[in-house]
Amino acid sequence: MPLSDDGAALRLKDDDDVAVALRDLSAGSTVVFGGESPVVVAGAILTGHKFAVRPIAGGALIRKYGQVIGRAVGPIVIGEHVHVHNVEGTRGRGDLPLNALGLTGP
Repeated sequence: MPLSDDGAALRLKDDDDVAVALRDLSAGSTVVFGGESPVVVAGAILTGHKFAVRPIAGGALIRKYGQVIGRAVGPIVIGEHVHVHNVEGTRGRGDLPLNALGLTGP
């Protein structure tokens, strides 16, 4: 289900690790996607920012809209803000082999 029940967030793919806030969310807000377990927002999330909809292990690749957007620099808990403070970029990284990024080359 792409849109949360109350229209507060968007998650396009079921296997996405994050959702995008469509309005400002305060700490303790609850976001529900269909019949799934509620996500309690850990801290304030501004409109357009991402938050975790499932636990993300440190070092794990993070998916948004079905695409890898980076790697977690440490564990990220459900409802936590996902941004530059806890995500390492993986795109255009010539210093990392493709298989380390969950990708394959030619």
